[in-house]
Amino acid sequence: MSSFKNAIPRRAHKERAQPQARKKFGLLEKHKDYVVRATAFHKKEQALQKLKEKAAFRNPDEFYFKMVKTKTVDGVHKLESQANKYTPEELMLMKTQDIGYILQKVQSEKKKIEKLTAMLHSLDNQPSNKRVYYAEDREEAEELASKVSERSNLAASGNLPSSIRRKTATSYRELEARKSRVRDLKKVYMDMAMQKELQKSGRKRKLREEELVNPTTKPVYKWRQERKR
Repeated sequence: MSSFKNAIPRRAHKERAQPQARKKFGLLEKHKDYVVRATAFHKKEQALQKLKEKAAFRNPDEFYFKMVKTKTVDGVHKLESQANKYTPEELMLMKTQDIGYILQKVQSEKKKIEKLTAMLHSLDNQPSNKRVYYAEDREEAEELASKVSERSNLAASGNLPSSIRRKTATSYRELEARKSRVRDLKKVYMDMAMQKELQKSGRKRKLREEELVNPTTKPVYKWRQERKR
């Protein structure tokens, strides 16, 4: 019976539009619009109810360290300044550890590049294997020569399967991406090494453009010579 009931065409009841006298108030809210609005309203209402319950059952003796480490500015909690959280020795140690990690990643990427380059080089320059065929008569020798020539032409034309060509292209893209990553890591390493040297003690100054032998966009510093005892 349900199949017959669904087979009979039924009239689609439409919701009425906004009356002409109320056109100035915009579109008439439909039932689906009311459902969305009511769901959002009840969700906010439940959140407020939960916050009220937490405030009502709060322990007056509870303590958090953020109560003394934060302050309220215009109704917004803000943490204390973390500028002097670490000593210069601790900052120097963390900078050294960061530089060591970057250097380790550079060496790891270089090893992967060497391995990938060797693999692709072996694929591109495959050695030509020489084989010796023995034939009993002239006809068999001509047949073997024709087969060998066909195989050599097929290899020379580079008629490789599509799956191998896709993998080779993916490997070349990976190689270029790793080379770009190494260049970026080297830039980061040089910048971090410069920042570490600038944190050390000693009088130094930034050279002007006319003082540079080889002009560059990066800042160049010169340290004052000090006598070492």
